[in-house]
Amino acid sequence: MNIAVGQPIPDFTFTATNGLSGKFSQFRGKNVVLYFYPKDNTPGCTIESQGFRDCFKEFEVANTLILGISKDSLSSHEKFKTKQCMPFELINDEDASICALFDVIKDKSMFGVKYKGIVRSTFLIDAQGVLRQEWRKVKVLGHVKAVLAAAQAI
Repeated sequence: MNIAVGQPIPDFTFTATNGLSGKFSQFRGKNVVLYFYPKDNTPGCTIESQGFRDCFKEFEVANTLILGISKDSLSSHEKFKTKQCMPFELINDEDASICALFDVIKDKSMFGVKYKGIVRSTFLIDAQGVLRQEWRKVKVLGHVKAVLAAAQAI
């Protein structure tokens, strides 16, 4: 299934930090930022997560929830969240089913070794569950401010 701007997001199930679990539809009535990142506690992912943390209040004013997603375990997410004082939850997607739904798993290469991994991507979904904007192959610097401006414009 392809997710496209202007189309509703399928109602997927999830498990997240702080004992949060359920279906994506439970967030209807609020805008949602889903940001996919490769790995807890890595430099780029930490900077990106800190950016969302630092702008959390502004996103709240814009009626927007923030949810981070990676393939790390809940235990890893809980440690990362605590260490970085994140006021939002992190979804674990160890089986990559949510990643597949949003098509963020791609071929990557590091030191000549090829593997499949998450390409940093962010999706802004409106209060009715419709994808309003997407950012793929995200560069961390300035990204959170761009997402915040889009959320404020809804």
